[in-house]
Amino acid sequence: MTESVMSGSPGPREMSDGHRAVAFATCRITPEAQNAALAVLESGWVTTGPLTFDFERKFADWVGASHAIAVSSCTAAIELSLRALRLRPGTPVLTPTLTFCGAVQAIVHAGLQPVLLDVDEATLTLSPETVAAAASRTRPGAMVLQHHAGYPAPVPELTEAAGLEPWAVVEDAAHALGATLGPQAVGTLSGATCFSFYATKNLPIGEGGAITTGDPSLAEALREARQHGMSHDAWGRYGPSGSWRYTVGTDGMKANFTDVQAALGSAQLTRLDDWQVRRAELADRYDRALADIEGVTLPPRPPAGQHAWHLYVVRLGHGFRLTRDHLVSALAERGVGTSVHFIPVHHFPYFRQLLGAPALPVADRVFRGLISLPMHPHLTEADVDYVCGLIAGLARKGARC
Repeated sequence: MTESVMSGSPGPREMSDGHRAVAFATCRITPEAQNAALAVLESGWVTTGPLTFDFERKFADWVGASHAIAVSSCTAAIELSLRALRLRPGTPVLTPTLTFCGAVQAIVHAGLQPVLLDVDEATLTLSPETVAAAASRTRPGAMVLQHHAGYPAPVPELTEAAGLEPWAVVEDAAHALGATLGPQAVGTLSGATCFSFYATKNLPIGEGGAITTGDPSLAEALREARQHGMSHDAWGRYGPSGSWRYTVGTDGMKANFTDVQAALGSAQLTRLDDWQVRRAELADRYDRALADIEGVTLPPRPPAGQHAWHLYVVRLGHGFRLTRDHLVSALAERGVGTSVHFIPVHHFPYFRQLLGAPALPVADRVFRGLISLPMHPHLTEADVDYVCGLIAGLARKGARC
């Protein structure tokens, strides 16, 4: 059985026009994972069950957390974690504007009020200074912070700056599986940390997410909340020792994980260490190849700890002879996929209508030059060299390209 590859990934390395095809991201489902999923499909039990619980234990062990709760997505993980805080409706929640729109939608769906913050120009994460200033104005009840691209945000400093206890901080770690802040793993730093298993993520399953926590009471509450607030999930009702009786003691969502996803996840997890090493090697190669190109700012490296390298995000500035959008188009014409992370949330009409038009000048400024280059563990050295060679050549030609 061959590895499955997501749509948009390269087939042949060479395109018909002589350019090299380099996809922005791929989703490789290993043969072991495919076989594991097939066994689940043949078993007759495909929804939340023993394989989900087994995956939760394995994932918690890999992260170094006490508990992991598998859910339908990272977005659902954030919403569930916020609901579990039992804040008053409309309570302010601090969060960066340079984030995925779904993370802010989760705050809205939890009945709370997002407060969009600017980011640090060097790290693209929240800064203690910005958080402290916003906290003095709004008196937040919680904060959703993001580890942008896999760079570990300074969680304890941000928590203190917000005037919050760790249990009131929810980490959006969709990019940060494998990151560490000093010796501590992301996933062990706050009340709840939310991960993604989307097709392009460091642990690709296709869809899904998880919450890690050190609080056993929170873990139990989240397991109930992920399936309508019911006291027994499907395995507890229909499994070998199940009972049809259950109660509902709290509000909840339909956000459960399935044994099909769990089978894929457990098998993929055995490759994650190697994939993380490969991502770091590729980031080093990018750094060396791009370091001398005028106007290109390389991704920041954490002063202590480990970057997860979910994304390799560079910034184009003064001295680079193309705009970001021109470079995106020129690379696409030559077979290279790219993306931008992210369009600031306050640029979207829905959020402008909901939250107004806050002045967030750093995000506005850096957004114009952000470009995410191909980054996944199945890139070759030749792929990276091709991408960097194109960028260097296009930089020399400038507008003439």
